[in-house]
Amino acid sequence: MLSEPEPSDTLTTPTVNMGDQSTDIKPILALKELVASLYREQNKVQNLLSSLGFALRSFNNLNQFLDLTPLMAARVADAEGGALILSKNNGQVALDQLHCQDNQINGELRRQLEAIIRQLNQEPALENKNHRSLLDSLDHKIRQTLGQGTQVYSTPVLVKNSERGRLYVFSRDPDYGWTPTRRKLLQLVADQTAVAIANNELTIELRSKERQDRELEIASEIQNRLLPRQCPKIQGVELAAHCKTANRVGGDYYDFIPCNYDQFKPAREAEMEASAAPWSIVIGDVMGKGVPAGLLMTMTRGMLRAEVLNRHSPAQILRHLNRVMYADLDNSHRFVTLFYSEYDPLTRRLGYSNAAHYPTLWWRAKRGELESLDTEGTLVGLEADSIYDDAQVQLEAGDTLIYYTDGFTDAVNSKGERFDQKNWLSAVKEACQQYTDPEQILEYLFGKVAAFTGLGNDGSDDMTLVVMRVKSEE
Repeated sequence: MLSEPEPSDTLTTPTVNMGDQSTDIKPILALKELVASLYREQNKVQNLLSSLGFALRSFNNLNQFLDLTPLMAARVADAEGGALILSKNNGQVALDQLHCQDNQINGELRRQLEAIIRQLNQEPALENKNHRSLLDSLDHKIRQTLGQGTQVYSTPVLVKNSERGRLYVFSRDPDYGWTPTRRKLLQLVADQTAVAIANNELTIELRSKERQDRELEIASEIQNRLLPRQCPKIQGVELAAHCKTANRVGGDYYDFIPCNYDQFKPAREAEMEASAAPWSIVIGDVMGKGVPAGLLMTMTRGMLRAEVLNRHSPAQILRHLNRVMYADLDNSHRFVTLFYSEYDPLTRRLGYSNAAHYPTLWWRAKRGELESLDTEGTLVGLEADSIYDDAQVQLEAGDTLIYYTDGFTDAVNSKGERFDQKNWLSAVKEACQQYTDPEQILEYLFGKVAAFTGLGNDGSDDMTLVVMRVKSEE
């Protein structure tokens, strides 16, 4: 027989008073509602930031993205409005975008902000302020103008560690609290804005570089077309020439110019027979590199070609060229060195004049000696009335002329050592002793300098070489 349990061992089931049930459940419902509210708020913020990220990836126009910035700032911070104020390149600030839920307040707020910015930009000491102090002054004036009835909070917009503006939020709610979460969310929007500005500037810079690259390609193509595509056929001589520019556009120049109008024939006719009329062989160097030097080189070519047809002596041609080009060269603060020569195939005589260019080297085959061809003369563009001298030499069978620019002697190796004039003269002598073909001499000299500078070191200056050899009797 089972005995009844002791009172201490009895299991009791609590009863719920229906009248008190609502009181016991209220905290639970309130907690659930708070959790649900937090989830909704979190989802809202995530959706807003996701939209901002999508806009950052999708919008090609920076202004489209900046239109969203104050709206996103106000929503993530639960504020009534937001404003984006950016500093400009001229040192002033400008109201870029403004958003406010109430249109009436929006208009009033815009007028106040624009008045503050206008007053700040007109201050006499503006040019002495940096962006940071200017934006600090802006903060102070905004809070002072809007008064205590409006709460104002801001965060900097930093682009490459430089403050480029401020992102503001406004609220007239006296119970509005500036919590750490709102501050972080506003900073996140500001950081996204900074990324958009930086991306836009990089895009502009890239497009500018692409445009410059294209312009350089066009300039290089034009310059290459202006240089002789091939050496002319001149009776009794063999020619080889090459120009290697340090940049895509260079300042070196060489040309073969017929000395009368009859020799300006179509290319097909010129290739059929060797010319027995005199030809001008010229080499020059515009001080400097790149597009400016290339433009002056083009100008030199055109003016010299026109001057040659007047049939003056080499010294007179340089004198006239200097007078015509002096004003333009003086304004550009540049000069041109030029070695001008005229060769007569019938007499094998070479007349020449030098405007401070490297002397042309004359390999006298019968003697096995190397001589320099030079005359007195200053740089083209240095003085308006410069005087140049004439000289002549009689070439013989087997003789070779080497026209060159300073890119060869100024070539530098990895140790910082120059190829210099002594090594260059030695290399020219070796080339003329070993080879009779001008093309082989040219390749040997370029190869000699390339071996000196080493792989991956193309030199810092343009290199131009013209080789002319008088054919042997046989």
